[in-house]
Amino acid sequence: MAPAHWQIRPPIDLPAQFWQAVAPYCSQSNGYFAAQLLWQRGICDEFQLQAFVDAQAYQPTSPFAFGQEMKWAVQRLYQAREGGEKVAIWGDFDADGVTATSVLWEGLGQFFRQGEQLTYYIPHRLRESHGLNLPQLERLAAAGIRLIVTCDTGSTSLREIDQAQAWGLDLIIADHHTLPEERPPVVAIINPRYFAERHPLYHLSGVAVAYKLVEALYESFPAIPQQPLADLLDLVAIGLIADLVQLKGDCRYLAQKGIEQLQKQRQIPTRPGVAKLLEYCHRNGDRPMDISFGLGPRINAISRIHGDASFGVELLTSRDLERCSVLAEATELANSRRKGLQKTLSAEVDQQVQQLDLSTTGVIVLEDPQWPAGILGLVANKIAQDYGRPVILLCRQTDDSSAIVRGSARSIRNIDLYELLQSQADLLLGFGGHPFAAGLSLSLENLALFRQAINQRFWQIYGDLGPLGPQVDVDLTVTVADLGRALFQELKLLEPCGMGNPVPRLRIKSCRFERLWSDQKDWSGRQIMYPKLTFDLKDDSCPQAFPGIWWGHTKEEIDPEQTYDVVVELDYNTYKNRYEIRLIDWQWSHPASPSSTTAGADRPRPPLY
Repeated sequence: MAPAHWQIRPPIDLPAQFWQAVAPYCSQSNGYFAAQLLWQRGICDEFQLQAFVDAQAYQPTSPFAFGQEMKWAVQRLYQAREGGEKVAIWGDFDADGVTATSVLWEGLGQFFRQGEQLTYYIPHRLRESHGLNLPQLERLAAAGIRLIVTCDTGSTSLREIDQAQAWGLDLIIADHHTLPEERPPVVAIINPRYFAERHPLYHLSGVAVAYKLVEALYESFPAIPQQPLADLLDLVAIGLIADLVQLKGDCRYLAQKGIEQLQKQRQIPTRPGVAKLLEYCHRNGDRPMDISFGLGPRINAISRIHGDASFGVELLTSRDLERCSVLAEATELANSRRKGLQKTLSAEVDQQVQQLDLSTTGVIVLEDPQWPAGILGLVANKIAQDYGRPVILLCRQTDDSSAIVRGSARSIRNIDLYELLQSQADLLLGFGGHPFAAGLSLSLENLALFRQAINQRFWQIYGDLGPLGPQVDVDLTVTVADLGRALFQELKLLEPCGMGNPVPRLRIKSCRFERLWSDQKDWSGRQIMYPKLTFDLKDDSCPQAFPGIWWGHTKEEIDPEQTYDVVVELDYNTYKNRYEIRLIDWQWSHPASPSSTTAGADRPRPPLY
């Protein structure tokens, strides 16, 4: 893998008035670093600042901003309630889809009797794909269902929608994926992609759209529901942060309010399943990273390993402590299995990538019949980050030349993956997703042509992008003396972080590693599967060193006699009750270090992160 290019932002000459506006939010410091970051990210006046930092100052958008579509959806749901009709929720198997299904299960459950009038279905990840499918639609129709409410799916299932109508099924589509060219013949389609990109609802994920539908019902018929609407916000935060959407506008507001709700689960667990998952991952639920590194991967692991994500809804919504303990344990085991598979598959894919001519490869497209389908998206994301270009990984179940291959795709650097796939729609059996993440299927016999055509399209659009390769964006340059509680509190003003507002990355120049420690074997003498290097980092700014970790690496990769420039993220370790840094990348220090540099190509390069 090529060395990473460090893209370092230069300091900004801030207006004194803006710096002064930020300072009151930073009780431990003068707010200089936070002001720099906020200005970099487009928060440039006091009005924006207040709404960004304080959720109480933000004015959330009405669910009826969706206009007539939302009104039609509410009217049809009320008609179903009054007529005693059976209603089904059709969800999806990733964390956004599972939380969206859970929000509708609880929210619609205030208007329909769960299990009698209301049911839910989530496609099997390993046997079915995203979206509606005819066999299950037919089964639901035969069971007497008359109304289906989708969440996080359905916008482009045009053939299935037409057939559902023929079977007497009405559909309300609550989704956030790319829209079809023409509105499908459904009761209502609630999709934020109809808005302009600057609209505060544009970036809503599937769970947030589901919440807006429930919110509209609560506002329309406030006397019916018995559960407070705010009780759903922790589920909304989990789905929002776990999904690849930008946390702007109402997305940020809902994530902020949801984290406030989520952190209560460790003290007064109204969701014993969520509380148990937080316990397994040693987190409190008060940070977005508790979701992105803790809850999200575990919820996703259910379908990645088992295929069936249905018990994820029960885990998130059941109040039965004993049952939730059983489900949480099964989820933790699935996540452990997922990590093992992911590590093995990442190594296999990396070996294949090293055989490619990357000077002519804009989109990496690889296929293997033995690859586990549920892990492909995770590995595609890692390889995309490591090699700095879109990655598509595919698998098949048979060696038949007429077989269908399915898989996942991930992108980086503002390369619109969905547009690239759309340009090859004639070669695909199906596809869907976001600009940065998608799923697809095609005939094996079309794979070679698809690989050639999508690369040709890539170079046509992105030929002037510059050298492709891993890139590390650096937000601030600090010293070891700057690290600690005060800086952590400044950086926390930006949370929740996500797409469009990434976790701040800090460069520290001319530092040394001390007290390097990594376990190679466990207590029984077996090789550790997930090594972790711990260290102290020291520079000339202060006599004290600062603790840190480097996941997936060992002390043999660092020379304690060498001076380094490093890129890190500052975090708080709730398990050890301390502030610490996570090492992202390093390079050897040089006397004159330019403001934007590329790591030396002559040094050994372990994988990033």
